Formats: sequence, structure tokens, C-alpha cells
Amino acid sequence: MSSTGVDGRVALVTGASSGIGEATAEALARGGAKVVVAARRREKLDALVSRIAAAGGEAFALTADVSTPEAAAQMVYEAEAHHGRLDILVNNAGVMYLEPTAEADLGRWRHMLELNVLGLIAASQAALPGMRARQDGHIVNIASTAGRVANANSAGYSATKFGVVGFSEALRKELVKDRVRVTVVEPGIVETELRDHVAHEEARKAIEQFASSVRQLKSEDVANAILYAVSQPEHVCINEILMRPTDQER
Repeated sequence: MSSTGVDGRVALVTGASSGIGEATAEALARGGAKVVVAARRREKLDALVSRIAAAGGEAFALTADVSTPEAAAQMVYEAEAHHGRLDILVNNAGVMYLEPTAEADLGRWRHMLELNVLGLIAASQAALPGMRARQDGHIVNIASTAGRVANANSAGYSATKFGVVGFSEALRKELVKDRVRVTVVEPGIVETELRDHVAHEEARKAIEQFASSVRQLKSEDVANAILYAVSQPEHVCINEILMRPTDQER
């Protein structure tokens, strides 16, 4: 394993069973971090842990559904209990439901808000006591370009991602005196299974058509950006990473 700014650090990655979370866990492990991977799908996590171990890394799996504040906090406590501390928290877990507001299923939107925003906040809150006590730590929140530019059929999703961007900046300012760093990452369209959550036929057709019109980001592209942010010297905080495919205009 190579040595970088994350060598020996303890990192927790949520939504690690696929996509950006999975790629981020692998990137951090390659960098020498001790990685805790969390998601609902245990079989996917076990396979990821095995791959990381086979490559010479260290990983530990936690089955967790962070759509409730209690479960999100418990996940953090278990990660800290396993390693004795938590240095890096990557809040990646999330869903994307796209549909016109007039036809919105508010139950789905409530779940999206609870997972994308409240779960992220609860996990961050649970990680703060240890990070503050050590005057060291890094919280990385995954937002989206949908948290910068709102489009039709994405009102609910954009509301969650604008929320993540705003929360991240406010949290960064609150933690400056504690030397705890906060980074928000806003990727454009990424080739992941996130679009599988879109049940509205018209909205799904539109997002698939848009995705096929550009050279999409790969999960590994976003993971590399996250690794860059958390590998900086302790006096450097990358506040925000906004990244799009070269072909993506909005």
C-alpha cells in the first residue's frame, strides 16, 4: 500500500456498497487508511472488505441504514468503538427521486430528506465530540451539481442537495476553532446505480437521455477528488469541490 496523507487514518464511508462510496473506500484503503464501510447490503460490503484485504488494505463492515438519526449515530459509535477513534467521515449515502412537484410522492420525498440530509447531519453530529477533543478530523459531505443548479423534476432532490451544501459551509465555520475540516463535493452526472431509484417514467427517461449525451464521470473520478481533499496537510482545508463531466453544461 502506498503512503499518503491518509496513511494510518481511520475513515468511515457510508453508502459503500456501490458507486462513489465503494470507490472511495477502495481509494482510501489504497492510501493506507483503515476503512469502515457502511451500507444496508451486507453481502456487497463483505465482498468489498474481501477485495480491500486481498489488495493489502484494512476494512471493517457495518450494516447500517442511516435514514434515521439514531441509526446514523449508532453507526459512528460502532466505528469509533472498533478502532478507538474516527478521523475521516465520508457522508455519501443517498437516494435520488425525480418527479414533478405536482405529482410528487411525499412519502418518497420524506425518505429522501431523512437519508440525504438528516442522516448526514446526525452522523456528522455523532463524529464531532471525538474530533473536537483531538482537535483533528475531516468530514466530507457528498452533494451534487443539483445543489447548485435546480432543474425541472428535481425539486425534492435539489432541496436535499442545496441543504447539504448549506449545512457543510455552516458546519465548516463552526469547526474552524476546533481544527476540524469540512469538505463538500458536488459531482455532476456520474455513472452509478443512483438513477435506478427514479420511478417516474418521464423523469427517468429525461435523465437517462441526458446521461447518454455526455461522457459521464466515473465513481473513481469522484473518489480521487475525495482522496485529494483528505490527503492535504493539516493546515489546508479544501472547502468545496465542484466537478462535472467536460461535456456537461448545466
